Amino acid sequence: MRKFNFLDLFKRNQGLADLAIGFDEESFDSAAQKTYLKRLALDICANFVARSVGQSEFKVENPGWHYKLNIRPNTDLSATQFWEQVVYKLIVDNRVLVVLSDTDDLLVADSWTRNEYAVYEDTFEGVTVKGYTFSRIFRMNEVLYLEYNNQKLTRYIDGLFSDYGELYARLMEAAKRNNQIRGTVSVESNGSLDAKTREKLQNYIDRLFQAFNNRSIAIAPLIKGFKYEEYTGKTGTTNINLDEINKIPDGLVDNVADAIGIPTALLHGNRAELKDNMTAFNKYCLAPLLKKLEDELNAKIISPKDYMKGKRVEVTGINRPDMFDLAESIDKLISSSAFSPNEIRKELGYEAREGGDEYYRTKNYEEAENKTGEGGESG
Repeated sequence: MRKFNFLDLFKRNQGLADLAIGFDEESFDSAAQKTYLKRLALDICANFVARSVGQSEFKVENPGWHYKLNIRPNTDLSATQFWEQVVYKLIVDNRVLVVLSDTDDLLVADSWTRNEYAVYEDTFEGVTVKGYTFSRIFRMNEVLYLEYNNQKLTRYIDGLFSDYGELYARLMEAAKRNNQIRGTVSVESNGSLDAKTREKLQNYIDRLFQAFNNRSIAIAPLIKGFKYEEYTGKTGTTNINLDEINKIPDGLVDNVADAIGIPTALLHGNRAELKDNMTAFNKYCLAPLLKKLEDELNAKIISPKDYMKGKRVEVTGINRPDMFDLAESIDKLISSSAFSPNEIRKELGYEAREGGDEYYRTKNYEEAENKTGEGGESG
């Protein structure tokens, strides 16, 4: 902002009768504010989901792919960092492309051009990673390509951010007027002021305003012909507080979280009904994402012949059932011979063990059957 200059109030050729008043208003960049709110809401929600997926384990029989998916996808990122980056880009950009370099590194593309065909597989060209653009063309069966396809989230991004941005801008502008010092300066003079007098008067006004701005207690001496009157507390005051401003980003985050499938209580650290909220998050948000990853990895890494033989990629994360919470149910399922131990282990995300395909029946179930049978014979 241009510095306020007392000299701008005077026109030499007209004395003090006419005032030339100019204003340099700070324009509020609403476009930048909307972008900030959009990025804030998406970052909070996308990072939450990305961190959750980053804790997943990828089970595949091929040792090379097992190491690449779970330990070191490329030379620069760990598996956790890599999958967080993949999921974050998937949610924010609604799509993500992962290519395999000539050095067998999995790389997340920053930009690309997709060529779509009706009867042939699509191709990707102009694939750029960290400023480097591949000269080769990647076929669809050579890459991992995921689309989020969340139309509800897309509508929020396209429309809701605009309304929230304008409202947030107005609240910020109103809050800035809280306790703002407002005043006027008047100078009595019979004629024009010489340069030396104007300079002294300008210096005095500068010191006066600095004292009002920087000191909790400011005392200004009275000067003949100079009058300062303050209007703070009389007119133009506002009642906007920070709580009302903070509700705007929080409300936007909650709307985006609902669109993605994240219970808002988890984002705000509310531990009430934590188990139910985690169950909802795992079921409606995390599980569909992991299924997308599973399907794409199985389609690109596992051949159709091996898949039919039972070989596949399985992704288990924090959505894995807690075996301690299910201990009683597990005992009943196995002891009633409804399921074998290995079938239960598979549902819980654990590897099968030797001898675990046998079915067991405890004595209480056998005795109940025997009694039923004996009763039937005697009848």
